[in-house]
Amino acid sequence: MAMRVSFDFFVSGFKVGCSVSRDSLSFSTFDALPQSSLPSGQSFLVSLVCAFASYVFFRLWRASRFNGVPYSVPVPEQAQEGWKGEVMANPSIKSTSNYLIQCYAPATGVSLGTVAPAYPEDIDAAIKASAAAQEQWAKTSWDERRKFLRTLLKHILDNQDNIATVACLDSGKTKIDAALGEILVTVEKIKYVLGHGEKALVPEQRKTSWPFMCYKKVEVRYEPLGVVAALVSWNYPFHNLLSPIISSTFAGNGIIVKGSEQTAWSSQYYISIVKGALVACGHNPDLVQSIMCWPEIAPHLTSHSGISHITFIGSRPVAHHVAASASKTLTPLCIELGGKDAAVILDDTRNLPSVASTLMRGVFQSCGQNCVGIERIVATPKVYPQLVAIMESRIAKLRLGSILDDGTGVDCGAVISDAHFSRLEELVADAVKQGARCLIGGRRHIHPKYPKGHYFEPTLIVDVTPSMAIAQNEVFGPICLLMPATSVSDAISIANSTEYALGGSVFGGNKKDLDRVTREMRCGMVSVNDFAVYYLNQSLPFGGVKGSGYGRFAGEEGLRSVCNLKAVAVDRFPRIASTAIPGVVDYPLKDGEKGWRFTKGLVELGYGETVMRKLGGIAKLMGF
Repeated sequence: MAMRVSFDFFVSGFKVGCSVSRDSLSFSTFDALPQSSLPSGQSFLVSLVCAFASYVFFRLWRASRFNGVPYSVPVPEQAQEGWKGEVMANPSIKSTSNYLIQCYAPATGVSLGTVAPAYPEDIDAAIKASAAAQEQWAKTSWDERRKFLRTLLKHILDNQDNIATVACLDSGKTKIDAALGEILVTVEKIKYVLGHGEKALVPEQRKTSWPFMCYKKVEVRYEPLGVVAALVSWNYPFHNLLSPIISSTFAGNGIIVKGSEQTAWSSQYYISIVKGALVACGHNPDLVQSIMCWPEIAPHLTSHSGISHITFIGSRPVAHHVAASASKTLTPLCIELGGKDAAVILDDTRNLPSVASTLMRGVFQSCGQNCVGIERIVATPKVYPQLVAIMESRIAKLRLGSILDDGTGVDCGAVISDAHFSRLEELVADAVKQGARCLIGGRRHIHPKYPKGHYFEPTLIVDVTPSMAIAQNEVFGPICLLMPATSVSDAISIANSTEYALGGSVFGGNKKDLDRVTREMRCGMVSVNDFAVYYLNQSLPFGGVKGSGYGRFAGEEGLRSVCNLKAVAVDRFPRIASTAIPGVVDYPLKDGEKGWRFTKGLVELGYGETVMRKLGGIAKLMGF
């Protein structure tokens, strides 16, 4: 009754106010009221207030149906306060006695347990289960998918400490690194998809071809692909697992996520968070699957006929294997392979100490294990010596350790593994032999408290030139590399001198120079007077060119990349106009020559560049 009263009230010209009780409600009393019961201006104001109130109430009522709901999942005992594990004699994910994945904390060497790797039959079962769940999920409304994401968002915000602790244990990072690189970017992605995902995926109207197709409506529909896969790296175990899930499920897909063996332990907890949100919203948790397997089993996933799209985040050598495997079933790929990102610092850069703070975060975030981390700082002559002095004083004070054991006295955590320490030491030593100066660090660090942990000294190496191997190879570690440039042109040349081309930064004050560097940097993304903020703006596509991969995730482009882009043409006025084949070109042809003249005239009428050619086309259509 209340909704009917409100509706009739609005369409009746607003002759009365909105203070009508249910008991006294009588439509006949409305007509009995004098026309002048309210002045017209006041009546209009009351009408607006009532309209606004109705709109607000409707939105609140609608939102209440699709708000996030609370739920809980078990937190691993290793992440709970007071837990103490056993330090492994030789920390490694591979066991000499069985096929299990050994999980341990790289900051301390403490064992976290084991994870059973998947076999081909496990992969088959996961894909089959996801496909069955996806058939129903594809029929859900945008509101239902948003409810799932709101539920997931609520749980993440309520459980930040647990999520960060698990990430710190399994990857060795600090809690600040986890907050910025794991949680912040994940909730930002959810926020973007909640606000803009539907708009990106609803059918998009396109221009029709005039004049021949003027009676048609044409559009692109973004439909689910089915079951997609994501093979993600270990450096951000929470975000890298959830990010493709957010995009793919909102687009209506099921998804199989293969995480790295290095972070197999945390992936179990993180996937339970996603499955818990699905269950809390009344959906089948089989929609999302997380598998762990050794490299020799992975091709069974990447060449599987049940996978419609693959997102790969990792190294170039592995990407070649993934692409070759996916080519067997012609599965499309989005490949992100890291980079050798340059930050160009121009002479007119203001407030260099503040810029240095941004550079420190860009270099040492997650101990340099960051695909868009700053791997090269390229500075022009006036600022170069100042920058060297500032960075040297800052880097010398960085403290290594386990954030979960040492509290707040840690700046940098551990590196995921010591497997590449010899390579890093060789790159530094080689650069020094060729004239570079290593002012700080440059070697592995045996932590006095955590001798089984994987630590590399925060390193500052300066006077590096493009010909040095350390300037060409991704180090993916806590190494700050400074390269002098003679001019803006030289700085651009140095920035473009590697085979990588993911992201970049430029700092300065002259807009013309900033625009030039941004334009001439050959990479997929650039931040101006900042570091990697393009990724915190999830409306932007993420990806690189050259040796950093191809394809994009994030933004509209990322959402649409896991869809079937279906082109659809329908009659605009089906009862009035539709396509009919003229008799002169209808099969079987009666006169081929007349048919040729007719079709030739059709082309000239539609596409003639002059009026005379168009008139000639009309003449041919008429048989002249």
